[in-house]
Amino acid sequence: MTANSRLRAVAHHYPVVIIGGGINGCGLFRDLAAQGIDCLLVDKGDFCSGASAAPSRLIHGGIKYLETGEFRLVRQSAMERNLLLKNAPHYVKPLETVLPVYSWFGGIVPSIRRFFRLKATLNDRGAIITELGLWMYDLFGRHVRTMPNHRLRLKKRMLGLMPELTKKIVAAGIYYEARITHAERLGLELLLDGKADNPAAVALNHVSVTGSRIGGVLLRDELSGECTSVTADIVINAGGAWIDLVNKSLGIDSHHIGGNKGSHLIVRNKRLYEALDGRMIYFGSADGRVNLLYPFMGNVLVGSTDIPITNPDLAICDDEEKRYLANVTREVFPDIAIEPSQIFMTYCGVRPLPRSEGLDPGAVSRDHSIAKDELPDSRTPVYSLIGGKWTTYRGFSEEACDLVLRELTRPRRCSTREMAIGGGRDFPTDAAAHACLVREISATTPSQEAAQRLIDRYGTRARLVASSTANSIHQPLHSLPRYGREELAWICRNESVGRLTDLLFRRTDIALSGDLSLTVITEAAGIAAESLAWDAARLKQEIDTTLHTCHSFGMGV
Repeated sequence: MTANSRLRAVAHHYPVVIIGGGINGCGLFRDLAAQGIDCLLVDKGDFCSGASAAPSRLIHGGIKYLETGEFRLVRQSAMERNLLLKNAPHYVKPLETVLPVYSWFGGIVPSIRRFFRLKATLNDRGAIITELGLWMYDLFGRHVRTMPNHRLRLKKRMLGLMPELTKKIVAAGIYYEARITHAERLGLELLLDGKADNPAAVALNHVSVTGSRIGGVLLRDELSGECTSVTADIVINAGGAWIDLVNKSLGIDSHHIGGNKGSHLIVRNKRLYEALDGRMIYFGSADGRVNLLYPFMGNVLVGSTDIPITNPDLAICDDEEKRYLANVTREVFPDIAIEPSQIFMTYCGVRPLPRSEGLDPGAVSRDHSIAKDELPDSRTPVYSLIGGKWTTYRGFSEEACDLVLRELTRPRRCSTREMAIGGGRDFPTDAAAHACLVREISATTPSQEAAQRLIDRYGTRARLVASSTANSIHQPLHSLPRYGREELAWICRNESVGRLTDLLFRRTDIALSGDLSLTVITEAAGIAAESLAWDAARLKQEIDTTLHTCHSFGMGV
């Protein structure tokens, strides 16, 4: 479908219109489509290009929420983490996590105060508090258990495992969380699954909402300039940090969101990478914040800040945040310095937290809720999805879907609880089955190594990629041989690529892994132009836009 014809394929009416293609919107789209509901999802940018592309890339049970007594959220988070490990094993992987402990009895009084929602700075989580918290964490994660229980290691044994760790520790808690290797692709696969479940369900990126009409919304295709309108029985505002701005465009005055920005660094530091030895360090810093660092695509991801911001479009990782994140790592690895030249990428997202005047940013609840408004001059409800996070998106989507089904008086056909996602479907769970899949795919690829790369990128959808590109996948990019020319062309034709940045920053790991260069951008742009029929002017525009995006991410391309 060309950019000039996308809106012409949109129906005049949908039972549900979803505004926002972040993880909450993608999850709800998939659930509604599975129930046979015809729905339309639009996003002014690319799918999962806002805050959903800027998290710590963890699927975690939220151990820090125990400190504020949010037991329901911890229980749900732990269960949803375990479900994602089962339903999306191609992208969601176990991550051994180390929690450094600097005293035996520290933090008891501040923990009690925070539990009762009283102000307290908790900059020392001692062994007693840590052991109690990890025991409760294991308890909440007992449902659909997929990983071992925690263990506490004393200083000598811990330093034997991680010699570069600070000598100030008295012990360390070791437990398991999960990481998501490619969050943006997981969001895309939810949409692809939804469209497979219900071909009448439509998801469009680069389509903005410009206003409302009686019982509906006005749409504009940002790629072609084409405009149209659709009516809906229900409108879902899944705009994340932009929820109030989306409502304003609809003529609704709302004050639901009080977003906090979180910045991260991706660092190329061989010594730090090796010191982690495959583990995440999750630690309370001296200023009372909780920070983390773990191996990410051969580099190290460091996060994160938590700073209130009123305009999500102005969120950037500034120099002060870079210095803070680089310096705070020395609290756990005192002999390893992160030099500015080793920071090859920064990113910043705005958490769509509920408006909470006067609270410390870290104390604002990470739970989710749904607020109801109405389109002007009509009774059409507008439900805003407030809060949420990658880990709990499925549960939040289920709650929102159940609300919609009640409004439409439609039954729930099925649950998404045990529903595999995209390339996680039939993903091999043991070495023998995995080797069998590699052999199968290597029949249409140059080597088993190439087959393994496709499995790492697409899970069992690698079968589709390999069979569709079998004639030319062996032609590697000159600038980046680990990707094939036809592989990128297939992505452009089949995965809703509207801009070059969609391809380089979200459909592939080229930018995230630090492999983006001017030659890669130029070669990939040529493939995209040929696949998507861009003329010379559009090709130049896409290259220029990509270079501007690289600059905003602090990338020296």
